[in-house]
Parts: sequence; C-alpha cells; structure tokens
Amino acid sequence: MSGEQNKIPQATAKRLPLYYRFLNNLHHQGKQRVSSKELSEAVKVDSATIRRDFSYFGALGKKGYGYNVEYLLGFFRKTLDQDEVTKVALIGVGNLGTAFLHYNFMKNNNTKIELAFDADPKKVGTDIGGVPIYHIDQLEEKLGSASVAILTVPSSEAQGIAERLVESGIVGVLNFTPARITVPERIRVHHIDLAIELQALVYFIKHYPLEGEHEDHNGFKE
Repeated sequence: MSGEQNKIPQATAKRLPLYYRFLNNLHHQGKQRVSSKELSEAVKVDSATIRRDFSYFGALGKKGYGYNVEYLLGFFRKTLDQDEVTKVALIGVGNLGTAFLHYNFMKNNNTKIELAFDADPKKVGTDIGGVPIYHIDQLEEKLGSASVAILTVPSSEAQGIAERLVESGIVGVLNFTPARITVPERIRVHHIDLAIELQALVYFIKHYPLEGEHEDHNGFKE
C-alpha cells in the first residue's frame, strides 16, 4: 500500500483481503454489481463498517446503485499489490508446515511459498507441493529474495532462527510458535498461537453470546 493508504486503521486493512476474495468470486460468477448488504452477508461484516472501510479510499460506489464489481476488484488488486508476488519462506516442515506447503495460499495471487527449511535429513532434498526443502544450515545461502517467513519451528528455536531471518533480509514474520520473538522495530511480526485462539473462542462463546451482533476474530464488536 502507498503511504496515504497506510493511514487507514489497521482493522480496516485486515479486512481488505476478505473483501478482495469475495469480489474475486463474484467476478468469476459474472456478477457486475454488489450492494453493501450483499457484501455484509457474505463476509460477515456489518454494512456500516463496510461503507466506512470503503470511505477511506474515496467514492467507490453510489448510494442506491451499489458497487461495480470489476472496478472494486481492480481497485483492491492494486491496493493489495496483487500483481506483485511476495516470495515466502517456510521454516519448519512439521505437521503444520507440511499443511502450509500443500495449501500454499492457492486462492491468493500475490503470496507464494517458494522454499522451505528443516533440520530433518529425511526431508532435506525433497519437495512438498513443488516447494524444495533445504537444510536449516543453508538458510542464509538459499533464502534469496524471500521477504516474508512463516515460522513453524519448536519454541526453543524460534528466537535464534528469527534473528538469522532478520540478518538475511526478512522484513515480515508470521509466527506460529508460542514463543514471543524479539526483533528490531522495522520488522513486522504477527503472532498466531492456535491454542490461545481456540481457548479465546471457547471463552467468548461461554461469556459473550453474540445475540445477532458481528464480531471480528479478536472478539471486538463492529
């Protein structure tokens, strides 16, 4: 995103890929127009929030006329840099890492796991889903132009590997380990602890019934 677009709220930025995916599906179905109500029902975000999100980018639609699917799709493709592929490295080819390699973000145009690393000699030199697996000792040598890394290693190894990634030019880390890694401020890290997410989900189910209200994945009401 450009400098201007970086000023939009982070909550809005997180919803943009969701809008893009739905609009892409509509485009493939040949639909030309969509209302904020239809968008709301599909992506489970209320209409007022969608209109507010879109308002940060200027006039994207007309009241009572809806949104032009092809125009919106082109706009969000450019906004999300869908025409520019971001190369991703996977560190740790265990059960979760293997699942990522098989999936490899097939519905995304701009992210792709290009290579993976592991310490298991049985995995090194093979490939999964067409992605070559190298030994972790070859990290600095093979990382190349990858700018984002997915971390699915044991917690005890997370910090050390994160430091090697930073020194090798990685600017973003999607951390699936329970460890809270420490990196320079210029590096973007998103922590995803599946056990905590599940525990939080169960807690909110028990103590914060929705009663028809929409909530995002962090439990914040829209």
